[in-house]
Amino acid sequence: MNILQKKSEIFARRKARIRVKIFGTAERPRLTIFKSHRYLYAQIIDDTKGHTLVSCDSKKAGSKKPVEKAKDVGLEIAKKAKEAKITTVVFDRNGYLYAGKIKVIADAAREGGLKF
Repeated sequence: MNILQKKSEIFARRKARIRVKIFGTAERPRLTIFKSHRYLYAQIIDDTKGHTLVSCDSKKAGSKKPVEKAKDVGLEIAKKAKEAKITTVVFDRNGYLYAGKIKVIADAAREGGLKF
């Protein structure tokens, strides 16, 4: 087994461990984050129905620094959530460590009015 397979297995185990504990309902949906190498994505999901209620990404953020893109995503998801009358969410960091861009997205979403 090479090192990349081992890293991906560790990540998958961490993600599964987190997802067992976190579940989004209609009253308190789940805010989940996904990072690709280039973009950041955020979704608010109602797990009881299996529907994405609100989503946004960093594709339209332009040529900014990654941390600025993360802040834009957090503020945008909070704005869209307010429009959809969502005030409280459960934060799902999706296996990523709560640092850097993930923390910036969470802080910006709180700043935008979401409650975790």
